[in-house]
Amino acid sequence: MPKTVERTRKAIAKKKGPIDSLHQYSRDSKRLHRAQVRDEKLEKIAAARRKKDQPYIERTAFFQEALKQNNGEPLSIDVIQELIKTYVRQYDEELDEIKKARRPGQPAKAKEDLLKVKIALLQKEYQNGFLLPVLDTQENAALVQKWEGSWSYLTIFKWARIRSDGTVKPASFPPKGDR
Repeated sequence: MPKTVERTRKAIAKKKGPIDSLHQYSRDSKRLHRAQVRDEKLEKIAAARRKKDQPYIERTAFFQEALKQNNGEPLSIDVIQELIKTYVRQYDEELDEIKKARRPGQPAKAKEDLLKVKIALLQKEYQNGFLLPVLDTQENAALVQKWEGSWSYLTIFKWARIRSDGTVKPASFPPKGDR
């Protein structure tokens, strides 16, 4: 959380006393305004970053749950492939329900379009190489199982891209657009 406004307010109060009596166009009021705008901008950037990072957190949580169901033991490539297919197909039921609820002849709703795009992106990523933590080694499986849900801890894992044809290629995290 940005705290520029609080620091600026404290500095002005230390210099001048109570802040209640600042003139509208004074240097200090402009300084407070700049600090407030900066805080809002930083919060907006942080929110966008969290939104962008959320799919990787959800993905890791999905595979962490699969490891827990396997008692923390590493998974074979066949099991990992099935889990990826399950993950890619997770929105199919919701999309079918939305399609059934829509009257004939009515255009698709925004939620339906978003789900179609999300499913298409997941399928394309699976074709080109699905990014996930390495789950077939004991040490990485133990790390994934200990993961508490934070973004910073994700960089500790070894990552791989698994294609639909079964090829496994080591990858770096966070992804840099190399698919």
